[in-house]
Amino acid sequence: MTIRMPLFAGALAALAAPAMAETWDMPTPYGDSVFHTQNITQFAEDVAEATGGELEITVHSAGSLFAHPEIKDSVRRGLAPIGETLMSRLANEDPIFAIDSIPFLASNYEDAEKLWEASRPMVEEKLTEQGLTLLYAVPWPGQSLFSAGPVESTADLEGAAFRAYNNATERLAQLVGAVPTQIETGDIPTAFSTGRADAMITSPSTGVSSQAWDFVSNYTELQAWLPKNMVIVNTRSFDALSDEVKDGLLEAAAEAETRGWEMSRNETAAQIATLEENGMTISQPSETLSDELSAIGETMTTEWLEEAGEEGQSVIDAYRGE
Repeated sequence: MTIRMPLFAGALAALAAPAMAETWDMPTPYGDSVFHTQNITQFAEDVAEATGGELEITVHSAGSLFAHPEIKDSVRRGLAPIGETLMSRLANEDPIFAIDSIPFLASNYEDAEKLWEASRPMVEEKLTEQGLTLLYAVPWPGQSLFSAGPVESTADLEGAAFRAYNNATERLAQLVGAVPTQIETGDIPTAFSTGRADAMITSPSTGVSSQAWDFVSNYTELQAWLPKNMVIVNTRSFDALSDEVKDGLLEAAAEAETRGWEMSRNETAAQIATLEENGMTISQPSETLSDELSAIGETMTTEWLEEAGEEGQSVIDAYRGE
């Protein structure tokens, strides 16, 4: 008895002890001032609350854990169980990931929501094939043009070093006669100050976070497309969770998507106002520039469909209600 009682007491203590909390490290590409990161921070808090502390997410912002190009593969390989990435960064793997970056296909929030509803099932299917599970996606504000001087037509961009961040922006640069150069968000100020970039199409959010007024003076509001960031999770890590924790995670993800879209809408007006407050000239595109860019958008949609085939056509048909 004197031997067995401590063992018995130890067993009871083990049974009474609460389950150890699961902690997930989450790499994100953007700094803490960016609304996507702020939304993710709230998402992490919501997950902890919804799961009763059984799942805790530690957010590593601004590429501090993995650089943006590495995040998706780090999640796929299980080096990080969860992460955020720009959907169109995966366009080399499958054209479906580029559908939200086709210029002028969906150039306002209502159309962007319809396009996401039409494309989400196929995006989820493609991620599933790689051992990844989609939790949610949130768009950036519409992409617009930042330049040193006014741009009245694409001729004003010919030969300019044009910042690209995915296949679509690289192709767009080529079609306007500019020279594309891949530049990550955090490198934008240095790239412009050293002459590696002369112009870019990006969101007003990125314009503000990079303090674009320090190196360019003009913002032309194109609202060309609304690219999305995705939050993805390693499927094996997800499947290892209890049903209750899974439900809490998915509940928090659904709230983050709804909240994120609203934050994105609010962000657009607020950040354009900030650009103007800091001395940038805000203008609408000229009729010539609008016509030229619309034609380029049609060209890029046709090119995308040639690459995406029947799968891509089915998504476009669903989006257009055909």
